[in-house]
Amino acid sequence: MKFETHLKEVIVRTHNIRSFRFPKPPSLNYLPGQFFFITLKNNGQELRKHFSFSSSPSEQNYIEFTKKLSDSDFSRKLRNLNKNDWARIDGPYGKFTFIGEHKKIALLAGGIGITPFRSMIKYCTDKKLNTEITLIYGNRSEKDIVFKKEFEELKTQNKNFKPIFIINEKNDNWKGLTGFINGDIIKKEVSDYKQRVFYVCGPPKMVESLIGIINKLGISRNNIRIEYFTGYT
Repeated sequence: MKFETHLKEVIVRTHNIRSFRFPKPPSLNYLPGQFFFITLKNNGQELRKHFSFSSSPSEQNYIEFTKKLSDSDFSRKLRNLNKNDWARIDGPYGKFTFIGEHKKIALLAGGIGITPFRSMIKYCTDKKLNTEITLIYGNRSEKDIVFKKEFEELKTQNKNFKPIFIINEKNDNWKGLTGFINGDIIKKEVSDYKQRVFYVCGPPKMVESLIGIINKLGISRNNIRIEYFTGYT
């Protein structure tokens, strides 16, 4: 589905990450984990990129994508985007989805690769699905964790959801895990990991590393779903 729309709202998520919301057409149907293309006008030219929905289909009034802002032309345009500014959206696309088809899942994410998982977790919570979800989410520092407060709130609403945050740069106030996602952390935090379907999303090198780790844990490739976030521009 392709349609013209306008910016509804910008939400500050972290020091360099923003969410951009647009009105949701009643005829737009998408699944948690899918993505879309968005086109913006910039000095007489059109800029086009694709993003995962960070909104959930259960959120009826808007669709949302979330981006780490860089020095690219697209990011500069986003920084200067104002309410009601024009955009064209084309989607949905993608097969990296979850709507409750597995009883137990483990979500492994790095950085802005969290966005499709936010959609899945919110959907499962709103729909009151019984799927057991463990999220292990790695970032450089605490200030880089996107949706942290929201995930903690969703945990209170969904007894089947367990978020685990891990950062590389330790500070005195951090009481969570430090380092990188590894096999020992997975075995400790997801004790029934052999019964889970794993979803992995993040930068390509991280995804490949995590695939190797969970393969060593004896997880069949048939029980691994992957999504590469190849560009941060």
